[in-house]
Amino acid sequence: MKCEWVKANLLLYTYDELLDDARYELEQHVARCGECAAELEGLRQFKGSMAAAPVAEPTPNLLAASRMRLQEALETAEQPRFWQRWTFDLAAIFGRSRFSPALASVIFIVGFAAGIGATYKIVSGNTARVANISSSAQPVESSISGIRAINQLPGSKRVEIKYDTVTTQSAEGSLDDSRIQQLLLFAARNNFNSGVRMDSVDLLSQQPQDQRVREALIYALRYDSNPGVRIKALNSLGNYVRQDVRVRDAVLEALLNDGNPGVRAEAIHLLQPVRADSSVREVLQHLAGQDKNTYIRTESRALLAEMPEID
Repeated sequence: MKCEWVKANLLLYTYDELLDDARYELEQHVARCGECAAELEGLRQFKGSMAAAPVAEPTPNLLAASRMRLQEALETAEQPRFWQRWTFDLAAIFGRSRFSPALASVIFIVGFAAGIGATYKIVSGNTARVANISSSAQPVESSISGIRAINQLPGSKRVEIKYDTVTTQSAEGSLDDSRIQQLLLFAARNNFNSGVRMDSVDLLSQQPQDQRVREALIYALRYDSNPGVRIKALNSLGNYVRQDVRVRDAVLEALLNDGNPGVRAEAIHLLQPVRADSSVREVLQHLAGQDKNTYIRTESRALLAEMPEID
């Protein structure tokens, strides 16, 4: 066994990711090679120091933003051709089993048996899942893969939401129903379909006084990739610019950083009630003198002109 192979697999060995035969061969080599043994010891010390460091928990906003970016990347990724989907790299599949042909046979037999068992469970469980497709149980966000459609029943506050887990399911209820609210909040933050996000934000805008709803609208304004969704969220937050500093800051961020001129134009209009605020005044002064957009410069100067001079 060569040192190059050992060094390439030391990290896998350190984290117990090597097959038993490969692990045995590596240990035999390390016992004879001082250079590889020293590198293994260094990796073990690094692993120990990393394990002692505190683990920072990601914020819900970071998780939601990451999930949305991943879904959008998957949606726009080039799909493999049909024949590529059915092409297997047999050398790669059995490469790790080169140390033990018997182990490869065992893996094949166990996998075949597991496939039969899984098929039986799926077939036997289909009837129960179909019967419960309109579930009244509280949906668990971690089990939801996406929101398929949102429909408000005409002339009422009742909403029907179709969402995917293993199969597409449906929930129906009032906008005041916590089950419906949870699905709408999930759709506003996570769904890859911009039309569904728009429907969700539109319904959530009917209850902007709810703290969770307002946070979801602020999130949509800051992170949604669709300018129509951002404008809808912006309009829904307009009445809270004066009383909620988080809303005011989110609108200021949109005015300064949003790449869509329509979103920025709407943002500057919403800031009119708080134009005398020191932070808003500072932003307006900056935009009036330096912004590349003529309309934003003109509106900023107009708002500043309406304010009394500060001695």
